Amino acid sequence: MTEVVTGEAVVLDVPCARFPSRMIAIIIDMTVQIILIGIILGVLIGTAHLNAAWLAAVVVATLILVLVGYPTAFETLSRGRSLGKMALGLRVVSDDGGPVRFRQSLWRAGAALIEIWALTGAPALICSLLSAKGKRIGDLFAGTFVIQERLPRRPGLPAPLAVVPPPLAGWAQALELSGLNDQTAEQASSYLRRFYELTPTARDEFGQRIAAAVAAQVSPPPPPGTPPAAFLSAVLAVRRQREIARLAAMHASAAGPGPGWPPAPAPAGPGTPTGPAAPGGSGAPADPGAPGPAVPTPGAPVGPGVPGPAVPARPEPPAHGGFAPPV
Repeated sequence: MTEVVTGEAVVLDVPCARFPSRMIAIIIDMTVQIILIGIILGVLIGTAHLNAAWLAAVVVATLILVLVGYPTAFETLSRGRSLGKMALGLRVVSDDGGPVRFRQSLWRAGAALIEIWALTGAPALICSLLSAKGKRIGDLFAGTFVIQERLPRRPGLPAPLAVVPPPLAGWAQALELSGLNDQTAEQASSYLRRFYELTPTARDEFGQRIAAAVAAQVSPPPPPGTPPAAFLSAVLAVRRQREIARLAAMHASAAGPGPGWPPAPAPAGPGTPTGPAAPGGSGAPADPGAPGPAVPTPGAPVGPGVPGPAVPARPEPPAHGGFAPPV
């Protein structure tokens, strides 16, 4: 894996292609190019009677067309893949992780004429072995490198090591994982995936070492006497559960409230009055002939035994319909 900084300043981890797979892809492409050259020259020479000058011009044009035009057009149109790279699951990308452009493909094909065809690939081999990203000379000029696009599927954790052990369930609830970095977590995950493949000696040695590295980044420390495998299983299980919960909360927040909130007001019917509700808060339509609420006369006495004015009931605020905001 190598880190790539995109144009948006995002750091990505991408797998660089290994030299053996690149070499096989180059051999496939060279075989295809040699076959194309033979077919084109055979057809042109067999169907046209050319003198020496025209024959030399046809040979040069065919070599340029196949050795430079074929990889340039193929990589540009297929976004960094040739026939050999398709077969091996490889792709050419820019140094920022973006798709390869025509200019970059042309630089790579032009440099391949010298470093691969003319010098039998020796400069490409030396440069690729010295480069951290496996770049050949054409990649250095073009600002590209080759990544492994198709990777073998990684096996999952064994079932006994994918959950929190019951004795550590209470301790795991208060586990603080903010200091655990991805690299250390990946080492622990790789160790647990290969746990049953290791010898007992290697299992204990690697387990103690990785558990010590993880314990230095999490808190509180595990209970005394906890086996390394149980400790690492609990840490990774809690980390996975919290990550799933975090992604679910983000998805719920992005989705927003349901379509039924806020509730729409009930449409008024043809016989429903739009005025205030009848006294008593019953919501029934008021009788046009019924007397309205008593209004006190200025200066009228109000006291014990004297009925006071009727106060209309205060309407209750509308309920929320059971809506709970997303957590």
